Amino acid sequence: MPFTHEQFLDIFGAYNTALWPAAAVLWIATLGVMLAFYRRGAPMSRAVALLLTIHWAWSGVVYHGMYFRTINPAATLFAALFIIEAMLLLWRGMASPGLQFEMGASSWSLVGMVLVGYSLVYPGLGLLLGLTYPRLPLFAVPCPTTILTAGVLMSAPPRNVRWLAVIPILWAAIGGSAAVMFAIRADFALLVAGVLLLVFITRSLFPPSRTTT
Repeated sequence: MPFTHEQFLDIFGAYNTALWPAAAVLWIATLGVMLAFYRRGAPMSRAVALLLTIHWAWSGVVYHGMYFRTINPAATLFAALFIIEAMLLLWRGMASPGLQFEMGASSWSLVGMVLVGYSLVYPGLGLLLGLTYPRLPLFAVPCPTTILTAGVLMSAPPRNVRWLAVIPILWAAIGGSAAVMFAIRADFALLVAGVLLLVFITRSLFPPSRTTT
């Protein structure tokens, strides 16, 4: 890593000190949209896609582009990946017909609900696990964004979100490895989310074989 554990936490400290109102607003908006989605289902699909678009664009432009890049040159590439994901979500979410998310349509969507819930309680987990404010990841940053996205994508047919899952899975590997290295325990779930999302999108590629008699 081209930066130390202390430098990593310092970036969150600067980010949270300057931008905590934006992170709070995005958390409230996320809670509101997801509660509406769980009540109304598919009619909220475009609102959910737009919410994810905002998350990925914000994390790419603001977190990676303005903050993380000061200690890690690779953040320029990360910013580009996050912006690409935002564009893909906007394109697929607003297309006609757009993505259709349906909570409760399968057991996978219930797994997704757990991940969404985890992303919403994520801001408090760092504090519970020993980090101190403001030097900890809270919200409107890449890791909870990825966990939230993995959960939402699991409520759509796998074939419809296969390409949308590529960058979240990639970031789960990158961010998850950093979490292990720097012992950011709240982010260990990122690795779990990435593996689950990978299984979710690939399972339909290998349908169970049928035997005939």
